Amino acid sequence: MNDIDEPLPPDELGHRVSEVFDLVGALYRRGLRKLEQGEEIEGVSVGVRSVLVLLHRYGPMTVPQMARIMTLTRQFVQRMTNDATARGWAEATPNPAHQRSSLIRITEEGEAVATAILAREHALNRQVGGDLTEAELRACARVLKEMLRTFDHVDVDRPDVE
Repeated sequence: MNDIDEPLPPDELGHRVSEVFDLVGALYRRGLRKLEQGEEIEGVSVGVRSVLVLLHRYGPMTVPQMARIMTLTRQFVQRMTNDATARGWAEATPNPAHQRSSLIRITEEGEAVATAILAREHALNRQVGGDLTEAELRACARVLKEMLRTFDHVDVDRPDVE
C-alpha cells in the first residue's frame, strides 16, 4: 500500500471533497442543459423525464416513493406526474397497500418516450472519453454514494427545495 491508497486526514479530505463537489456541480448543470435541449426532440421536460425514467426502470410506485428516490419534494414530483399523466405517458392505478396514495404506472406511450430518451442519452454517454475502466467507474460511484450519505438527514420536503 502506498500513500495514495491510505485514507486522507479529515482536513485534506474536506478540501478534496470540495473539489469533487465543484466538479459534480458543473457536471450537473451542463448535463441538465443537455437534457433540456432534448426537450425539443422528445417534448419532455427534465422533471417529467425523471418521472418516466424512474417508472420505466423500477415499475409502478407512489408519488412519495418517487420523491424520496429523487430527493425532490412530493409537490414537485406530483406536478411532474400530473404533466406526464396529462400527456398520456403515465396513469394512476389503485394501490392495494394504501387507498389514498395511488400507484403511478408508465403507459405504453410513456415507455416509448422513455426508451427514446434513454437511447439518446446512451449515445451521448458513449462519447465520454478518458479510456475509463470498470474499476474507475466503480470507485467513482462508491465515492459519490459516500458523499451522498453525508446528507441523508437533509429534509427534501421543505417547500424551498427542489
